[in-house]
Amino acid sequence: MNYRKESCEDFVQVLSSKAPVPGGGGASALVGAVGTALGGMVGSLTLGKKKYKDVEAEIQSMMDESQQLQDQLLDLVQRDAEAFAPLAKAYGMPKETKEQQEEKEQVLELALKEACQAPLAIMEKCCQGINLCSGFADKGSVMAISDAGAGASFCRAALQSASLNVYINTKSMKDRIQAEEINEKANAMLECYLKKADEILEQVLQAIK
Repeated sequence: MNYRKESCEDFVQVLSSKAPVPGGGGASALVGAVGTALGGMVGSLTLGKKKYKDVEAEIQSMMDESQQLQDQLLDLVQRDAEAFAPLAKAYGMPKETKEQQEEKEQVLELALKEACQAPLAIMEKCCQGINLCSGFADKGSVMAISDAGAGASFCRAALQSASLNVYINTKSMKDRIQAEEINEKANAMLECYLKKADEILEQVLQAIK
């Protein structure tokens, strides 16, 4: 199934079913794309306004980056789903003999590492989305600043939820050094960008309340 082409209704219906994919990772990517798009909306409502002529070039550049991020995050919905198949297959491998146990452990370790890559990429894109929402909140139309705040909130939620898909896989990895290296990447993004998203939301609330 090409989740990028599915309707919102179909996606949510499959998400709520017992089907193994899409799951939390794909949902995180979609939510991140929505958040990034909200930032782009602020840009669209800013371009062409005489009041914002001095920042028009910068707004256009941020809008271009926003569109690119949306595309990448939508691609990650599919990529996350595709990464689950080899992991599920690895968990289902036989383990009756010592040789089978060793083979399963090797295949599973590789599959777990690969399954971390999509949610890590989703996290990275959501961090970029938060940066963009910050720019749109600072330089975009004040009439649309609430959308910049909403976009940051969506990206924040997607960032945090994608991290759960990293941690659930690293927990099962035998190579603890590599697992902790992956965890450290996720931890660093959370530490920096959850705070930044909260700051954007506070900035927006101060402006509109």
